Amino acid sequence: MAKRGLFITFEGTEGSGKTTQAELLAEWLQRRDPVLVREPGGTELSEQIRDVLLYKGLDIDAEAEMYLFMAARRQLIAEVITPALAHGQVVIADRYHDSTLAYQGGGRGVPTVWPSTFPHPDITFLLEGPVEAGLGRHEGAGKSKDRMERESIEFHRKVAEAYGRLAAADPKRFVRLDATGSRDKIHLEVRDRLEPLLEGMMD
Repeated sequence: MAKRGLFITFEGTEGSGKTTQAELLAEWLQRRDPVLVREPGGTELSEQIRDVLLYKGLDIDAEAEMYLFMAARRQLIAEVITPALAHGQVVIADRYHDSTLAYQGGGRGVPTVWPSTFPHPDITFLLEGPVEAGLGRHEGAGKSKDRMERESIEFHRKVAEAYGRLAAADPKRFVRLDATGSRDKIHLEVRDRLEPLLEGMMD
């Protein structure tokens, strides 16, 4: 019987370097044909929800926001994540359900749960650093801010604190990384932690 694939997620506050690390990892694992997804997004429906959530300028109720993120995620799970894992592939997600627990749960104060139909990652890399520095990276790069990035510094601090609590509560799954390190140093740390898991997979 073929072994289940490997589900890897990257989490962190805005500008912490999640996307860069997810892309570097996908490049390193290229010979394994990994599946790289981003949230919200990754399917036709999920990308449309992403547009509504981040770029339409709508005033969205906090709980409605949570359900929209989760609807986009559920579609991604059904269309991409579950089939890929069933085929023994490596799935790398730039954000996953911990984002909802941290942003809508910690930042907004909405009651959040982990649905039984949402698979749990095998390993989650949490990039941690000063929220001001991460937000500053976006501004320095000249990127226009999306709806979440425009939130107050207090909101982003609450999100960071929530991530810290999640990681402390599940130390076997979470790997906490210093986001202020160089991208290459962080990438090597990611590789070091993954190699035992990759060796356990059937090539």
